[in-house]
Amino acid sequence: MISRTTAAQGGLMKTRTVWLVALLLLALPPWLSSAEAQTKVRFALDWQIQGPQAPFITAKALGAFATHGLDVTIDRGTGSQKTIEQVATGTYDLGYGDINSMIEYNVKNPQTPLIAVGMVLNSPPFALLSLKRYGIREPKDLKGASIGAPAGDAPRRLWPIFAKNVGLPADSVTWTNMAPPLREPALVKGDVKAISGFYFTGFLNLTENLKVPEADVVAFKYSEHGIDLYGNAVVARVDWLKGNEETVRRFLAALNTGFKAALKDPKAAIAHIRAAEPLTNESTELKRLQLAISANMINDEVRKNGLLAIDPARMSRAIEQVVAAFELGAKPTVAQVFTGAYLPPASERKLD
Repeated sequence: MISRTTAAQGGLMKTRTVWLVALLLLALPPWLSSAEAQTKVRFALDWQIQGPQAPFITAKALGAFATHGLDVTIDRGTGSQKTIEQVATGTYDLGYGDINSMIEYNVKNPQTPLIAVGMVLNSPPFALLSLKRYGIREPKDLKGASIGAPAGDAPRRLWPIFAKNVGLPADSVTWTNMAPPLREPALVKGDVKAISGFYFTGFLNLTENLKVPEADVVAFKYSEHGIDLYGNAVVARVDWLKGNEETVRRFLAALNTGFKAALKDPKAAIAHIRAAEPLTNESTELKRLQLAISANMINDEVRKNGLLAIDPARMSRAIEQVVAAFELGAKPTVAQVFTGAYLPPASERKLD
């Protein structure tokens, strides 16, 4: 027989338990209180799934996006310009693309502006590559050379600034139009004496695919010749961002986790790349990732400010260079180009 006192105490205990559970649920982040609350995010890369895309692929493979309540679909891209356009039109919620191309897009399409929310390539991978066999060992040796590149290639369009910085007239070279896959073969055959493109792509295409000795490759990285630009960043449409601020915060928190993991263990990151892209050559992509880490992802600025951030003063100089090189009719402010408002705390973004 249960006394009324005991029964009353039991009822009180149950009531307290119910209230405690309710309070705990209220204290949980919204995305953890229900399995059905996973927010879908459509995300486009800039290019194929390769070594430099490791921060995103690693974040997904480790379950970082899911931990933050996101169901992220990652699609390969076909170039930064296309990715930027797809984010602008709403085909994707977020994208990964060249911030300089984004600046140009915004000036030309002010009705649907984008903004960068997290910087991944702190230094752009833009470069000119040549071979020592052509007598090219320093930038001034490019005078009179033919350079192969697609018409819209970013380093090609930035050539006037590079040329000015190294003391060459902008018209001292001849540009030859060609599709991206034809650049390195054309250089090796001698059809052109130099090519422009991404350093970690061109260098490995020459040395790994075409078996050019590393000692014969000459690379002039734009970041080492007075071009103060940033590289690829996570971008969002401004109007979409305003309605999805918490989603972006969670996305960047998860990306920060994947980024740190890829930097700490590049081999494991490439294993995740291989799982996402079975045809991956792990040796080549590990080298590509390591080149990107050393030349584009990590530098003194990143060591000081942490991952995914920018230096406003440098960004201001970068905007000026982009406006001049692309002959844009307006100059955006730093605040119109990048916001760090959704980044994890600096303490969490510091390199280990």
